[in-house]
Amino acid sequence: MSLTIENFLFVGSILLLISILAGKTSYKFGVPTLVLFLAIGMLSGSEGIGGIHFDNPEYAQFIGIVSLNFILFSGGLDTNWTAVKPILKEGLVLSTVGVLLTAFSLGAFVWAVTDFTIFESLLLGSIVSSTDAAAVFSILRSKSLALKHNLRPTLELESGSNDPMAYVLTIAFLSLVVNQDKEVYDLIPLFLKQMSIGAIAGFLFGKLSKLIINKISLDFEGLYPILVIALMFLTFSATDAIGGNGFLAIYFCAVYLGNQDLIHKKAILKMFDGLAWLMQIVLFLTLGLLVYPSHVYDVFGIGLLISLFLILVARPLSVFISTIPFKMRLKQKLYISWVGLRGAVPIVFATYPLIAGIDKADMIFNIVFFISLSSILFQGTTLSVVAKWLKVSMPENIKPIRPNEALILEIPKNVFEQIEISPNSSIIGKKIVDLAFPKTSVITMIKRDNKYLTPSGATEIKAKDLLNVISSNENEIEKIKTILK
Repeated sequence: MSLTIENFLFVGSILLLISILAGKTSYKFGVPTLVLFLAIGMLSGSEGIGGIHFDNPEYAQFIGIVSLNFILFSGGLDTNWTAVKPILKEGLVLSTVGVLLTAFSLGAFVWAVTDFTIFESLLLGSIVSSTDAAAVFSILRSKSLALKHNLRPTLELESGSNDPMAYVLTIAFLSLVVNQDKEVYDLIPLFLKQMSIGAIAGFLFGKLSKLIINKISLDFEGLYPILVIALMFLTFSATDAIGGNGFLAIYFCAVYLGNQDLIHKKAILKMFDGLAWLMQIVLFLTLGLLVYPSHVYDVFGIGLLISLFLILVARPLSVFISTIPFKMRLKQKLYISWVGLRGAVPIVFATYPLIAGIDKADMIFNIVFFISLSSILFQGTTLSVVAKWLKVSMPENIKPIRPNEALILEIPKNVFEQIEISPNSSIIGKKIVDLAFPKTSVITMIKRDNKYLTPSGATEIKAKDLLNVISSNENEIEKIKTILK
């Protein structure tokens, strides 16, 4: 088959369709959808029945970075600050100290059992040191797994915020492998610069993005998600350009935006949810195409040994040490240790040694691929079973909603009030999104010039508007009257 645009679109659409259909039925057999996406990519590759030759780590890395932008941003938008705040310290320590401990303990083990140099070993440990946001988000949410003791927000915060740490360690140890004259302490300024600039830039871009979204007044609702995509890539690229960590910046930016009142927020959340799934499929298909199954088979023995050490020793060790300052039960620590899923992110990071052309790049890539595949298969399929065994799961009749779904779904209301806007009101000309309305209240209808309007966040308040307001209690109504004066 000659490579034309039509053939490319045909093959791409067929792979997407197969992935979606396979994902729909996979959980009936207890297999995570991400494994199916990888398998379809491998079957379609050079050594599979599809025969599609793809051996370009630069393209794979580009697709991986773009996909991770969407996946992390979508995860950040779905992060409810109210749920995260009580476990913020635990999550951040796991995503920094925990990642560091995993990288060093696994690196030491690799150095002991292979012929890798110490820096090559630490590079491999760094690549697989973070839990994968795509794997954790998709598996926890598709299984609708309700967990006790704030475990779910802890796991989602850790997986969403620990990739930047793993990225910094990967780049740092890769530079030590390439430049033998550097020392370990040379990494400290790089780490501090990347993380501090990334965090500050993420917060500032979040505030700027909110201002732009709510003030730009676009004519079409469908343009708002496109605007947010532009702001997302601007946050990532600008932060990277000034020496910060772009992945950390877009996650912080998204967490901030996800907990603010935005115009057409429901449309933005829905679109990013769909785009995150699309990017997961594209990412796993691409990485499946990039790998040669026969090469992965060649590292089966050492890959299995390293994978078992990571799952049973390195990850639990990092969790138990990281959580020493916090009051956390043994069962909670054990379950957090088990949900140390590795997925697409380590495989994307493993393309950096390939592009750098270091001696053991191919072996590192294949070992990382094996570790990710075995982690999703072994740990991903047993999350529900282990949760029940450790008694950290809720009863089956209790199903969690998406963290920010409370901002979309209507909360039961029982108080109705009609409020007329005075010509002297201070809110005239303001948009509804800027009114700081209580979350338990909603404007259902506006009567203006004897016509009824269905309001949105972009609707501007005018003098003599008659607002139909529904709220949960009388106290909220009184607060609203104060706001509308």
